[in-house]
Amino acid sequence: MDGRALRSERTKQLIIEAYLALLDESPETPTAAQIAKRAGYSVRSVFERFDDMLALTVAAADYAFAEGLSRDVHRHLGETRAKRLRGLIERRSELIERFLPLWRVLQSHQRESELVRARIGRVRDTMWTRLALIYRVELASVPEFESRRLQIALEQLTDFESWARMRERHGLSVEEARDVWMMALDQLLPPGPP
Repeated sequence: MDGRALRSERTKQLIIEAYLALLDESPETPTAAQIAKRAGYSVRSVFERFDDMLALTVAAADYAFAEGLSRDVHRHLGETRAKRLRGLIERRSELIERFLPLWRVLQSHQRESELVRARIGRVRDTMWTRLALIYRVELASVPEFESRRLQIALEQLTDFESWARMRERHGLSVEEARDVWMMALDQLLPPGPP
């Protein structure tokens, strides 16, 4: 890429980061003017790079997804059950803490945009796959029907809204919420083979 294209990509990234930072600060979806000001650019710069605010939201979802994929899920695979549980819970909770406001915006736009629905589906599919990978030992220790039911329960237990309820409704700290997940997952999962 030439220098101008690199600068344009960097501007795009800064606009996305400004959008995410503003979402994190307030439950209200930020305006283009607020995003531009935070990023240090003009409103025109925002709309030169994104057709509309929905396109910016989709780009932010792609940015968040790439960050989530960059988190290594394989490093704990050979670890003890407790370390695997703790590893998944820590990574999952970090991502949810960071991207819960964006998730809520995506949820609010899913009826109007196939692109948004596709991003939501991709996140869910990836989490499903990661759950199967992390807990493959325990899931393989029960019949297939039971394994699928367990995986569904794991998915529900560790989703965005589960985390949000613990943090917002019940006022748990990050560590307290992680401990609740740890307790629930440990009790839910079969012990697996010795």
